[in-house]
Formats: sequence, structure tokens, C-alpha cells
Amino acid sequence: MGKIHRALLSVSDKTALLPLARTLAKAGVQLISTGGTARVLREGGLEVTELSDYTGFPEMLDGRVKTLHPKVHGGLLHLRGNAGHESVIQQHGILPIDLVVVNLYPFEQTVAKPGVSLEEAIENIDIGGPSMLRSAAKNHASVTVVVDPADYTEVADQVAARGETTLDLRRRLASKVFARTAAYDAAIATHLEQAFAGGESSAAPCLRLNAPLVQELRYGENPHQKAALYGGFREYFHQLQGKELSYNNILDLTAAAALISEFAGEEPTVAILKHTNPCGVGRGASLAAAWAKAFATDQQAPFGGIIAANRALDAACAEVIAGIFSEVIVAPGFEPGAIEVLGKKKNLRLMQLLKADAGVGRWQVRSVGADSFLRQQVDEQSCSESDLRVVTVRAPSSEERRALLFGWRVVKHVKSNAIVYAAADRTLGVGAGQMSRVDSSRIAVWKAGEAGLSLKGSVVCSDAFFPFADGLKAAADAGATAVIQPGGSVRDDEVIAAADERNMAMVFTGCRHFRH
Repeated sequence: MGKIHRALLSVSDKTALLPLARTLAKAGVQLISTGGTARVLREGGLEVTELSDYTGFPEMLDGRVKTLHPKVHGGLLHLRGNAGHESVIQQHGILPIDLVVVNLYPFEQTVAKPGVSLEEAIENIDIGGPSMLRSAAKNHASVTVVVDPADYTEVADQVAARGETTLDLRRRLASKVFARTAAYDAAIATHLEQAFAGGESSAAPCLRLNAPLVQELRYGENPHQKAALYGGFREYFHQLQGKELSYNNILDLTAAAALISEFAGEEPTVAILKHTNPCGVGRGASLAAAWAKAFATDQQAPFGGIIAANRALDAACAEVIAGIFSEVIVAPGFEPGAIEVLGKKKNLRLMQLLKADAGVGRWQVRSVGADSFLRQQVDEQSCSESDLRVVTVRAPSSEERRALLFGWRVVKHVKSNAIVYAAADRTLGVGAGQMSRVDSSRIAVWKAGEAGLSLKGSVVCSDAFFPFADGLKAAADAGATAVIQPGGSVRDDEVIAAADERNMAMVFTGCRHFRH
């Protein structure tokens, strides 16, 4: 490549810029810059050539046009050693630009702000930045291009040591540029599609998947499957201790976060999950009390499971949790006493929940084979007491209503067909993932029996309607006195009649929560 003589720096994110610029200046590199970047460099004591002085053409249109100039792109794109190219740039007084440091207008951050206007979003669409980046990256055989401040140190070290960069580094940086501009353009296209359509469309013309690698995983669901994690995972979770997360850990962890977010800001609540299904959920005056109720639902399945709490885990709860083997504990925080207790289990993963909606998101995308994908809105539908429609002669009591609403939030997170027996502050039996709703109910009843829990006076929650009265009759025989379900079956009248015959209270929510 040859020595770097000239660098163009134009960044919106000024993080760590000065140390890099000082290294370049010390190596004899001419610094060319624009606007705010040039000001920061001068304030740092560096000599800077304004881009408008370099090109002989002023910035215009409120800064919309400043780097779109032949002296910039000719200086970046001409092939070094190509006689024809060299002749053209000499003819037009164009000097080579050997290094470009650019990061883009913060479009993604801008549109993430609540209530951002279309005009503000459009003003944060960078034109000159991506153009320079692409020109430099295309000609990476001769030009070093840096889009990420995380790469400043390596570039600075190479320039300081040799006055230039290696081809291997330039190739890596060029690849990173095209990945960044692709993600940037995807974010713009997605936002504008939604804005022009008047909101989020479930059928966008193109599904754009562009997520950075977070980490390679040891393997996938099974040891013979390769796997990796992508996206914004670390914006939502911070690992405090323990082994590296596995593919299955991440599936369970995000499911646990989604469930516990249902109880954010409420009285102490603890959930235990296994294979993304709740084993038990409890709430009480303390996390330790909530744990006791959750664990009592099923004392076998939680071995090797995931524990989630809706508030900072304290030492008292940590002491009782430490009595069983768990893979992951996730909570909004961990008090020092809890960390001291759980720190003795070096492999136990402690995950701090950084955002209350970590398990939610706005959209879900799933691969379905045949190089195809499904995209849907996340099921964020909630249910309050005012949403309940009483369809039986007897209305539920206040205690039954509390139990129905508690269980309804849990059953939403159980794989279909899903049945949950519950009290007002705990689950009593969970039946998940069966082909028949009656079988799910039987499993829930059996699990309650195994745990020594009585279902007398309990409520039963079903993620979808009872297609026949047999499921409701089985629930009544088990001891349930109230039912919550979506309704909507052609046999609703039969199911309602069966409930009335048994003096059961039943409410319809009008909302189904299938989870496949």
C-alpha cells in the first residue's frame, strides 16, 4: 500500500478520536476534516485542513453537500499504479487520500426515540458518509477505512509502527464497512416503509435480517450442531458470573425474561422454567416466599432450570435457591449478599436484566426451513379485570378473579396446548405441549398430585378455547371452581352449560395465546 500521507476524518461519534488523530499527526499524516470534527481536532491541539479548503468548494445546503466532490472520491477511488488513473488525478489536481475515518449520522438512535418526526428521521439519513465509506472500502487495496471506533487502536498501532496498515487489516475493515452500510440502509428502508404505510406493517415488502455477531456458541441444541448468537442481546442482559451461555440457555433465558416481565413492578414474584416452559410461578411478601410457592409446584423439573425474579435478588432468596442445581438466574439486579451466596457456585450463570422488556421486542422472526421465514408481532396482549366477560350463571369471587388473572399471565407463556391450575398467588399444576387439551389438563392434575398440592378451589386457565366440554368436566373433577379461556368454540354453549351444571364460574377473554 505504501505510507499513509493523507487522512480524511468526519465523524458524528467523537469517541476516542483524538488519540488516533494524534498518532496520525505524529506519523506525519495530513489531517483533513469537516465541521464539528475539525473543531474537536483543533481544540485537541492538532493542525487540520478544512475540507472546503482542500476541495476549493464550500459546504452548502446546511451541510447536506460537503464531501460529495471529485477531489474526495477521486482521491479515494483511483487505482494506485494505474497510469491512466494517475494521469487523470494529476490533470485535475487530485491528491490521494489514504485513510478515511467516518461514522454515520445516528439514524437508528434517532428513530428509536419516542415520537420522532418523519422530518427529523430524514435529516439523520447520512449521504456523504456512506459514499465515502463505500469508495474507500472498494479501493481497500490502497485505502484504509475505519467505521468503528473499536478499530482505532489497531489502526493507530500499525501506523505508528510502520506508517501504513496491512492488507489483512484493510480487508477486515472494508468488510466491516459494507456490513455497517448494509445495516444502516436496512434501518432506513424499514423505518420509511413503516412511516409511509402509517405504522408497522406485518407484510413488509422485504424482510431484512442484519444483526451483528455477539458470540460464537459452543454448539446448538445438540453438540453436533454449530451455533452463534446475533443481535442486541447485550443491551438487555449482562452476565455477572458463571460459564458461557449455551444455545439452550439463551432460549430459556429469554423465555424467562418474557414471563417475568408480566409481573414487573409488582409484589415479589419468582418463576422457574425448563425448556422454555414454566415449572412454577409464585408471588409473596418476599422473594423467598415467592420462591417457595413456585418451587412447590414441581420439585423435580426445576433441576437444571432457569430462575427469574421480578426484583433484585436478595441474600435470603439466594440461600434457598442455592439448595438446588440451576443453570441460570435472571433478575433486574443482585444484592451483594446474594452474589456472595451464589458466587460459591462458580458455574452458575447470573444474568442481570437490563431492560424490563428484554423478553419482548416488537417482532419475532423464525426460520421454517426451505430458506423461508415467518415474521409476526410479539404477543403483548394483556388482560385486565375489565376485559373478563362472565358467561356462566355464577360470577367468579374476588379471590377467584385474582387467581384467574394470575394464571392467565402464566398460561400465555406455556407451550400449546397449555393448561395451568392456579391460586391467587401461585401455580398448582402445569400441563404443556400436548396434542390434546385434555391430556394437558391430565398432566397438570398429575403434576399437582405428585407435588402434594390440592386443586380444590383452584382455577383453571386454558390458552385456547375448550373445543369440547370434556376438558372442563375434567377440571371440575380435579377441584377447579373457576375457568378462564378465550371462548370462540362452536360448542361454547355446551361448555358453558357444563360449567353451570357444576356451579363453576367461567370468564371469556376473547384473546387466544397459542405458543408453538
